[in-house]
Amino acid sequence: MSYPLENALFQWEEGWRTLQGLRAGPAEQRRVDRVVDAIGEELRRRIGPTFRAAELADLYAQGTDWCQQAAIDTAPGLEADPQSLADAAFWLYLRRAGDFAGGRQLA
Repeated sequence: MSYPLENALFQWEEGWRTLQGLRAGPAEQRRVDRVVDAIGEELRRRIGPTFRAAELADLYAQGTDWCQQAAIDTAPGLEADPQSLADAAFWLYLRRAGDFAGGRQLA
């Protein structure tokens, strides 16, 4: 059984909104950006450059503990919520899905 894409999209978009609403200073913002980039790189390794949105949702359903570990490894003591950053990273990576464009799923 696959993870419902609609659920994942809701969570990822909320993470993106949280990321956009952060009121971090320049140094903290750089740390946040490094965490999101690190999670994006790990997504590339785990799912590859060619994937469908549902496959990304299934990867998300397998758990995101590795995202939180990436946050700890990349920016220890980060004030931002690691799960929100993970969700934002998934939202950003979703743009690369072969069947997803501009916030809507392609038929």
